[in-house]
Amino acid sequence: MANLRDLKKEVRYACGELAAECMIAAHYVEGVDPKAMSEIVGKIASLQGSALSHVSFSFDKTQKNFENRAAYLKARKEYFKKAYASFREKFNEKVVEIVRDMNAALPQAVKDANVAAMKK
Repeated sequence: MANLRDLKKEVRYACGELAAECMIAAHYVEGVDPKAMSEIVGKIASLQGSALSHVSFSFDKTQKNFENRAAYLKARKEYFKKAYASFREKFNEKVVEIVRDMNAALPQAVKDANVAAMKK
């Protein structure tokens, strides 16, 4: 991860792309329930707000809690590594849930056409 700003941009980008796919499907795919897609867009907005509010972490220890600076830096690095891994895992789980909801809202004919296109 380069920095916090880039991570926030990636969260916004991913959520924006998911919402765009929902809106396109709601308006241009026959048989899709627009109300279901609107609800999914609401879930995406909720995910984005939640993710952006939980993306900042702070290491609760100071250098004085460690025997030397190297031990402090190592512990701090491990803390952030675990925190961001946990954040990514939770975010990805929510994205998978949303994608499942999106797929469930598609009519069976569209699902069959997508499967056939993937086999080509």
